[in-house]
Amino acid sequence: MSKAEIVVACREICVTFSEPGLSVDVLQKINLSVRSGESVSVVGASGSGKSTLLHALGGLMEPTSGEVVLSGQTLKGLTPAQSGDLRNRHLGFVYQFHHLLPEFSALENVGMPLLIRGESPADSKAQAENILERVGLSHRLSHKPSELSGGERQRAAVARALVTRPDCILADEPTGNLDQKTAAQVQELLLELMEAEKLALIVATHDLQFARSLAVQYELQDGNLHQLSVTE
Repeated sequence: MSKAEIVVACREICVTFSEPGLSVDVLQKINLSVRSGESVSVVGASGSGKSTLLHALGGLMEPTSGEVVLSGQTLKGLTPAQSGDLRNRHLGFVYQFHHLLPEFSALENVGMPLLIRGESPADSKAQAENILERVGLSHRLSHKPSELSGGERQRAAVARALVTRPDCILADEPTGNLDQKTAAQVQELLLELMEAEKLALIVATHDLQFARSLAVQYELQDGNLHQLSVTE
């Protein structure tokens, strides 16, 4: 394994969902470390906890027990504002459904994380234009999500995830809502940009072919994470 810096890690994290009369252990003492430039896939049946794991790694939910560390900073004990700032600076998210804001253009959607960070409108626009050009959407800057194809919307979502120059991309079924050809194009784009930017990439997916294209593969089963293989 590379001696590159660990950008995201979890130590003995457990997630239990409880309600009156029912308690479900979704994740059980999960340990995972992902380094800069490393690509990781997580497969598993629907309901196995793949999304829950990504949400915990990304600080979108607090595990029942255990610790998540992002770029050397533990998430435990942070205020929501502190956690949000850490995510904005170190993580990019791509989901199955693009989650673009319908009232804004592709350019505005992609530039928004930079505005939230406090960068100037001019700088945010310039950086958004640059990354949209890199994902092949320079001709769609002013188009709203409803005016884009499914593949174009997902490319814009990838651009939004990358515009902040994060250390790691967390992708939850990023091509699960696309046809096979378009899915392959978006998968290739993700891998190309990951390599170019030396990012870590963690993907939860049902697509076994996509999963096997990443360097390290895991399976979530019965709340436990099992390493399947390492691609040299």
